[in-house]
Amino acid sequence: MLLSDGLLCNFELMRKKRDEAHLRPPIEGNVDDVNVLNEVREKVRQQGRVWWALEASKGANWYLQPQVSSISEGIVLKSSLKLSNLANAITLKKLIRKGIPPVLRPKVWFSLSGAAKKKSTVPESYYNDLSKAVEGKVTAATRQIDHDLPRTFPGHPWLDTPEGHAALRRVLVGYSFRDSDVGYCQGLNYVAALLLLVMKTEEDAFWMLAVLLENVLVNDCYTNNLSGCHVEQRVFKDLLAKKCPRIAAHLEALEFDVSLVAPEWFLCLFSKSLPSETTLRVWDVLFYEGAKVLFHVALAIFKMKEDELLLTHQVGDVINILQKTTHHLFDPDELLTVAFDKIGFMTTNTISKQRKKQEPAVMKELDQRLRRLNSLRSDDDK
Repeated sequence: MLLSDGLLCNFELMRKKRDEAHLRPPIEGNVDDVNVLNEVREKVRQQGRVWWALEASKGANWYLQPQVSSISEGIVLKSSLKLSNLANAITLKKLIRKGIPPVLRPKVWFSLSGAAKKKSTVPESYYNDLSKAVEGKVTAATRQIDHDLPRTFPGHPWLDTPEGHAALRRVLVGYSFRDSDVGYCQGLNYVAALLLLVMKTEEDAFWMLAVLLENVLVNDCYTNNLSGCHVEQRVFKDLLAKKCPRIAAHLEALEFDVSLVAPEWFLCLFSKSLPSETTLRVWDVLFYEGAKVLFHVALAIFKMKEDELLLTHQVGDVINILQKTTHHLFDPDELLTVAFDKIGFMTTNTISKQRKKQEPAVMKELDQRLRRLNSLRSDDDK
């Protein structure tokens, strides 16, 4: 779909600047990190050759063939599927966990996430019409978006420019009108920004954001009271106790609560915590296997530093270790190997049951918080 006339003339230049902009964060002279990053990029090139070989032998869109039902829950073959499709599904899951080549990432994400299907259900001019319809409108969401734009990856060679700010604003404002229940929540600026850097067009970034919020992630994660995010934190705390009991017991003794780190992880989908190239590898799996991936990754971060965490004596030390770890996780394979091989198997159904178990307590707590707030306001008005 074409962008509006005002956007079209500058879009090719914008895309060129965006594509030239490095996703990689500064390494600050750390030789070990530089060496790791160089090794990772060589692995990316090798992985790319695997994808090209598959495209040559099976066709350019081989991964779009009928998929296996609930692949992330275990391989279940539908009667209408051929064994070749089962083989493709198994191969695809392994390949995605090893990383999608950057040049193929926009196409693979858009197809496998459901964004292409979602876009196909509306008129072709939907995004263009939406952008024009909301231009100039001012809401609480647009004011917050304008406040957050310059704080989104400041210093980035494309995002932190008038063109980058304008593109990010259109995506965020457009979605705030598409779903007024979500509107805009801080954290979405980082998610949408990274989507803009990856996808071929601004419109595709919008649809990736839509499928992420409407299909991939848990409901109400970004609504006003963040109830979904609170539920995720409680589920994560339970999973930490189950999967990493020694760490969980030690942190409880320190009176450390996962809410000190988890909200940023779950709201920004690690885009503000992990190096960008590592975040994209996490998102590769997220868009194919669903939100359970976020729990795998969050648990892996704790698991990787188990020995250090068990030696801590203060909450601040725990936070410092976790922040230092995430900021220097330049090797996605190291993180994802722990996430899937050492954390153990978790199904979406199991996590869904945990969410339902936690929802009543979260809603009760939020209701009590709202009552206290209203009571304080009433006292101030007297």
